[in-house]
Amino acid sequence: MNTVINTVREILREATAISLKLFGIMVPVIVAVKVLQEMGMIDVLGGLLAPFMGMVGLPGSMGLVLATSMMSSVYGGMAAFVSLSGITPLTVAQATVVTSMILIAHALPVELRIAQKAGVRMPVMAGIRILGAFAYGFLFHVIASWGDWLQEPNTTAWMPPVEDTSLAGWGIGQLKSLAVIYAAILGLLVVLKIFDRLGVTNLMVRCLETILRLLGIGKSAATLTIVGMTLGVAYGGGLIIQQAQSGAIGKRDIFFSLSLMGLCHSILEDTFLMTLLGGHLSGVLWGRVLFSLACTYVLVKWVSSISDAAFSRFFFLENDSPVRRSGMLRLQRFFQGRE
Repeated sequence: MNTVINTVREILREATAISLKLFGIMVPVIVAVKVLQEMGMIDVLGGLLAPFMGMVGLPGSMGLVLATSMMSSVYGGMAAFVSLSGITPLTVAQATVVTSMILIAHALPVELRIAQKAGVRMPVMAGIRILGAFAYGFLFHVIASWGDWLQEPNTTAWMPPVEDTSLAGWGIGQLKSLAVIYAAILGLLVVLKIFDRLGVTNLMVRCLETILRLLGIGKSAATLTIVGMTLGVAYGGGLIIQQAQSGAIGKRDIFFSLSLMGLCHSILEDTFLMTLLGGHLSGVLWGRVLFSLACTYVLVKWVSSISDAAFSRFFFLENDSPVRRSGMLRLQRFFQGRE
């Protein structure tokens, strides 16, 4: 009984520590995004994206859908999609293109900050996800047009619930979201503990190890990759940061793993949500997975060929650099009364 109690306490303590670290990143970003939204910046971003939507076979109005997803979440993009789909009818192929792009490039302020906290430079990860979204959208559009596939009118099986748009309603909604994330982290830790006891984790790592080895990603990043690809960067963010900062995973493996999960994450929940909007599984799941693996393979081959100095300069943040360490030591001495 004491062992069970101690295990529960350990899990609660670890879940709280991980959640607090994650919330410290998320809350300021969420507030900043809300301020930008109230200022109309999402509409501005949608207008900037509109001219580029033709490249992927979409009407310019879908730029607002993508902008909303980028700045808020998958659910924000879904609400924008439903509100515009009645005005601008789409084919199944077009719906698959836009929903696939949403899956690759959404919640960027929060998820890019998580990747940065894990060590990856934010502009690099932003480029991977935004350019990846447009590259995949263009590729799927060309293939669907060439084969004349999925050209029937799209139908949507989801309608957004009526939400309280007041500031208080927004605040309550965000608190609920944070509570769900805490519960997800707690559940994830419980599942990982059970899997460790049963040996399931080792089995999953061995299964994934073959794929990762072919891509050029080390075995130490296997669990990190599993969490991100299945649960998502936001839900697994605290655990991702914890593992990345532990020193047990190499910097290049962290970068490659986060690049892969940036292109393809939350393959269970988010994929299902996009099918409700009309996205076809051939695009929102199978094509996206193959595209992400191919892009990661090319990225690994290219980045592995550059020097460590160039990698640190352009791709990875040196969180324990001599300059930063000396600054932290001076600050510590100051508060200890040594300066």
